[in-house]
Amino acid sequence: MPKLAANLSMLFNEVPFMDRFDAAAKAGFKGVEFLFPYEFDLNQIADKLKSNKLELVLHNLPAGNWASGERGIAILPDRVGEFQDGVGKAIEAATKLGVKQVNCLAGKLVDGLSVDKARATFVSNLKFAADKLKAAGIRLLMEPCNTYDMGPAFFLSRSQQGFDIIRDVGSDNLFLQYDIYHMQRMEGELANTIKANLPLIKHMQLADNPGRNEPGTGEINYQFLFKFLDNIGYDGWIGCEYKPATTTEAGLGWIKAHGVA
Repeated sequence: MPKLAANLSMLFNEVPFMDRFDAAAKAGFKGVEFLFPYEFDLNQIADKLKSNKLELVLHNLPAGNWASGERGIAILPDRVGEFQDGVGKAIEAATKLGVKQVNCLAGKLVDGLSVDKARATFVSNLKFAADKLKAAGIRLLMEPCNTYDMGPAFFLSRSQQGFDIIRDVGSDNLFLQYDIYHMQRMEGELANTIKANLPLIKHMQLADNPGRNEPGTGEINYQFLFKFLDNIGYDGWIGCEYKPATTTEAGLGWIKAHGVA
């Protein structure tokens, strides 16, 4: 049975961030994830996790100025120092919060930056991060995202592109975060891609399409996919990173309806 983690950046937005841990536990979740811990009190988050018996399964590396539209800095040659500092911040936060894996968002191409230079910078930064995180006992992930939601300039947008970069980085501590929703929008062929590359996929996320709402609201056959993932032996977490169609609590019936609770 899939292990579902509530993404607290998108779910339970009816209450303030620190109250979302309580709400997730009350709803039956055993794991949570969110975008970034860096602007919050880590001790307070740790207390919320402990009091609710929750595991924080994932957060991201610092990704630049999110509010201004940046979606990662790992491909930007003039931000390498900032990226490396961010790895240190991620290790500090993940260690404090008991997180075993963190995700790297590649970022967007900017004027004057070639694809080749961006890729070379990305590979170099991933080598640095994978080594530093391995020494701290933390797994590094990277996530292909669709260019409709993230913008056409987002660099890492297809699964094979990610697998090729993993090969070129050459680290045993770099894996893919496979977001079902993002990859449905970009390429489809979900089941065969996951099965063929299962050893390189250590975390998954979900939402339905169109709308990025709950499973069962769109075209993705999650009843099939959940059974398929069990059959091929995927044992990682699946982050529920969707936008509730109404309220989070009102939409949680999909979990039971899909046989995962």
